[in-house]
Amino acid sequence: MLKQTLLVAALVGLSSAAFAGPVTVKLGASVVDITGKSDLANGAVKNAQATDVVAFTPSIDYRIGETPFSAEILLANPMKHTVKTDSGNIASLKQLPPTLTVKYNSPEYKGFSGYVGAGATVFTPWDVKGEGALANAEVKAKTAVGPAAQIGVNFKPDTSKNWGVFADARYADLKTDVQVGGQSVGKLKLNPVVYTLGYSVNF
Repeated sequence: MLKQTLLVAALVGLSSAAFAGPVTVKLGASVVDITGKSDLANGAVKNAQATDVVAFTPSIDYRIGETPFSAEILLANPMKHTVKTDSGNIASLKQLPPTLTVKYNSPEYKGFSGYVGAGATVFTPWDVKGEGALANAEVKAKTAVGPAAQIGVNFKPDTSKNWGVFADARYADLKTDVQVGGQSVGKLKLNPVVYTLGYSVNF
């Protein structure tokens, strides 16, 4: 946990330096593909997995001075997932996944430019409820922090002064500790891949 806290603090420090450069506001729609599966309760619960969702994902990208580097903060509307297993649904939850990445941006060529980045995602759950066999149980999921990676491409038409479109993908290594009746039953792997298409405006 200490390493995760230091990682987030370092990234926030880098992002504060980014205010010296241009700002890009990005408005996107994302498919959040949950790829992680877990066996919980010492293997008694098989293949627990949160469902995929579609979300509105705005972000703000701050260029770090005159360098090719920037820091992007990704936000989202609240997402609701159902946790399914081989034997049926066991829970539902809502969450927010704020993500900060520090990116390298390639030079523009014929309107196209690419970028890659690395950073951290915070999984912030609330309104966790038991379902199915756990309908009457107290179910909780803990906040988690994990590393994130990003790759994408921008396109700015010749006729554009300050707008463009973009497509990117993010991956986060995330798992949350699940508790039932105050007792840990294991860690639910999330490991989302987030595919985004959107519109961007430079200021």
